[in-house]
Amino acid sequence: MAKSKGRNEKGGKGRGKKEPKVRKQVKKKVCSFCATNVQDIDYKDLTTIKRFINEKNKILALRTSGACAGHQRLVAIAVKRAREMALLPYCTSR
Repeated sequence: MAKSKGRNEKGGKGRGKKEPKVRKQVKKKVCSFCATNVQDIDYKDLTTIKRFINEKNKILALRTSGACAGHQRLVAIAVKRAREMALLPYCTSR
């Protein structure tokens, strides 16, 4: 009996069981604020805040920045306060 293309033994369209993909072990990023035991993030500390914004002055995502959820919220608040006080620009000049 000839098999039709794309059909399995039972006549369905499935191609059978696939082998599970092997994933690489990704090293977990450690929050730099938790490592140094920082409790609050000051909006006037521009060297710290600038590490968490990209070249378009957008706040980096949690998975990109490596900060934990609690400190990511504090960073976002500090960036917004620094923008309000004109310490950081809202956007880049064109």
